[in-house]
Amino acid sequence: MKKARVAFEGDIHHATESSSGLQLENGKAVNEEEVVWLPPVEPKTSFALGLNYMDHASELSFKAPEEPLVFLKGPNTFVGHRAKTYRPADVTNMHYECELAVIIGRQAKNIKRDEAYEYISGYTIANDYALRDYLENYYRPNLKVKNRDHCTPIGPWFVDAADINDPMNLSLRTYVNGEIVQEGSTKDMIFTVPVLVEYLSSFMTLNPGDLILTGTPKGTVDTKVGDEVITEIEGLGRLVNTITDEDS
Repeated sequence: MKKARVAFEGDIHHATESSSGLQLENGKAVNEEEVVWLPPVEPKTSFALGLNYMDHASELSFKAPEEPLVFLKGPNTFVGHRAKTYRPADVTNMHYECELAVIIGRQAKNIKRDEAYEYISGYTIANDYALRDYLENYYRPNLKVKNRDHCTPIGPWFVDAADINDPMNLSLRTYVNGEIVQEGSTKDMIFTVPVLVEYLSSFMTLNPGDLILTGTPKGTVDTKVGDEVITEIEGLGRLVNTITDEDS
């Protein structure tokens, strides 16, 4: 099942996908343009992976990491489907990153990889924009690169884990103004979803609502003010975002 969180007529609602658009939990049917889309979950601790696809590491002229390269993201970074993301005027390279986002459903500590899927409640799409001008050291990412307000659209749907047969074999695509610019597959991750759950839970407790953003494949290019960016993952839907500037 695909589930969403939306704001409509002054209230926050849980909604499900319907043939006509969305059905709110009160039974009211609305179309997706009538609502403000919120992140489908309220993120708790959020982990983001760097260089987790070999082709992306090569694209940036970095060696693949020998263990997961992980950093944290604050809740201020997340916005929903159809939201706008601000591009600072001094930035020369702000690129999208289409990523599978894993949602933890049960408290997890010292979990082995062959048990990892038992602790995952669902999946969604994240577009984790990077402001590469602010990068000081890729192995110690600057907070300004990945933790700016509204820099990570997420959604539109929370998709139940049971509805995704193989999260390690999903196609990913990004479109800018209708043109496909990025294409890859989760099968090319260096560190798979079960490995990441095992790794993170080996030294800290994972809790329901925690997110793991699993990295992006090659094909990241600069975006400009006014661009419409759509990130798409097989089985999870299409996440729409627009780049805006300070005046807008």
